[in-house]
This record gives sequence, C-alpha cells and structure tokens, in this order.
Amino acid sequence: MQIGFIGLGNMGGPMARNLAAAGHSVTGFDLSAPMPEGVTAAATAAEAADARDVVITMLPNGAILKSVAADILPSMQAGSVLVDCSTVEVDAARAVAADCAASGLGFLDAPVSGGVGGAAAGTLTFMVGGDDKSFEAAGPLFEIMGQKAVHCGGAGNGQAAKICNNMILGVTMIATCEAFALADKLGLDRQSMFDVVSTSSGYSWSLNAYCPAPGVGPQSPADNDYKPGFAAELMLKDLRLSQAAAEAADADTPMGAAARTLYEDFVEKENGKGQDFSAMLPRFEQRGRS
Repeated sequence: MQIGFIGLGNMGGPMARNLAAAGHSVTGFDLSAPMPEGVTAAATAAEAADARDVVITMLPNGAILKSVAADILPSMQAGSVLVDCSTVEVDAARAVAADCAASGLGFLDAPVSGGVGGAAAGTLTFMVGGDDKSFEAAGPLFEIMGQKAVHCGGAGNGQAAKICNNMILGVTMIATCEAFALADKLGLDRQSMFDVVSTSSGYSWSLNAYCPAPGVGPQSPADNDYKPGFAAELMLKDLRLSQAAAEAADADTPMGAAARTLYEDFVEKENGKGQDFSAMLPRFEQRGRS
C-alpha cells in the first residue's frame, strides 16, 4: 500500500518502521522526530497524505488531530482512509469522522494498547471505531503493527474503549501499589505477596504482567528504575479523558475520579513526571496514613 504516516515519535516511529519493513511504501512527516528506517520524508503533513491509500496519524491530543485533519483532508484521494491511532476525546474523533465523510473519505479511530515496547515489537492491540469498509481496508496494516485489532463499532467507539480500559488500568495500578506498601509495613515479604496474589482473587494485569515491585514477577519498568514504559503523565492524560467523558455521559466513576486526582498530585506536585506510572509504589512507600 501507499501509506502516509504523520507523527513519528516514540510510538509512531516504530509503527511506521514496521510497515516499511513489511514492504509497504511509507511517506512520513513529523515536526521534530527523526525519520524511521525505510520511511521517505515529506516536507509537510499534506505532502505525506497526498495520493496515499491510507494515512495514519499518531498525535498528542484532539486539538492537534483536528488541526492536522483540516490540513491533510484536501490532499487525500477519494476513497482513501484516515486511521488515527492517537488517544483523544471521543467527540474529537467523531468530529474528524464527520469531516472525512463529507470529503468522501473513510475514517477509523484506532487508539492502541501495548506501549513503546509493543510498538517496536509489532504486538499492539488496536481498539477501532468506524465503518466496516474502512476497517477491512486497514486490516492488513493492523496485522503488521499489532497482534490484535478489535472493531468496537462506529466512529469514536475505539476511543471509548481505550479510555475505559485505561481507567481500569490506572485504578488497579494504584490498588496494587497500595497493597505492596501495606504488605511492607505489615512485614510481608514482597515475593510471598506476589506468589499469593498472582494466583488468587487479587490477580490483575497490573500485578501479574507489570508488577510495580522491583525484582518480583516478570521484567517491568520497576526493574529499570521506573524509566517509563507508559509514563505517569500519559496515564494522567487518559484518566482526564475518562473523567471528561464520564461527565458528558452523566456516568458515576468515583474510582476513576480518585485515580485522576492521585496521578495529578503525583505528576504535577511531586516527582512523578518522566517516571513510569507504576512508580506510584515508591510514592506510597514514603507516605504514612493521612
């Protein structure tokens, strides 16, 4: 396929490289990130999108997505598909979908799970919203960049799935860190704690696959001084998105709201920015009951 790729940072760069390595013709654009191996550089985003079969974007937020879409849609050929892999507001995704439809273009909102490691390894999970025809067209690309793509329904539903998933992740990571900090103060060995909980009713991805305690369980950012696999500020972004969506939908999400507040404190008032989101464990270790 002829592919345009806009946004070649920590996530987009490896994704574009994997597409090029699979034999697709990839033209990329980014304001500052280096061009991945095998990707041809374009001078502008509109140039990267010109006459492409599929254009993929990986951008920081919904405002930038809408700005980029306004720039590139006139350059895209009729019948081509814009696949946005950013994590943005549900309303932003649906607004761009409407603009694409008005221009005779397909649109998919396809945020990802799996972090930088998954992007490099081609093992991401895509949560996809949009019409069947566009999903079918982009299917071969999802297979290269990831291990699974779930079609969640109409435009915006991919973003809905992503923010609900990451609200669960933020809440369970906090609970896991709290439990380890409590176990420490009760004199329970961390390995014993892991061995019990990882095979009991406290089992969760946050514990079993991404344990926040160094030296316990499989390798995780905790074993690398909490250098981010998924940065705390990105978790905060997703929790803010979840709570904005909950407010708009009149949904009661007290645990999600509490997680947002804790990550706000961690990132904005403490030392959490630039650390992995699992670095909540040393935070709780240092604190008493207040």
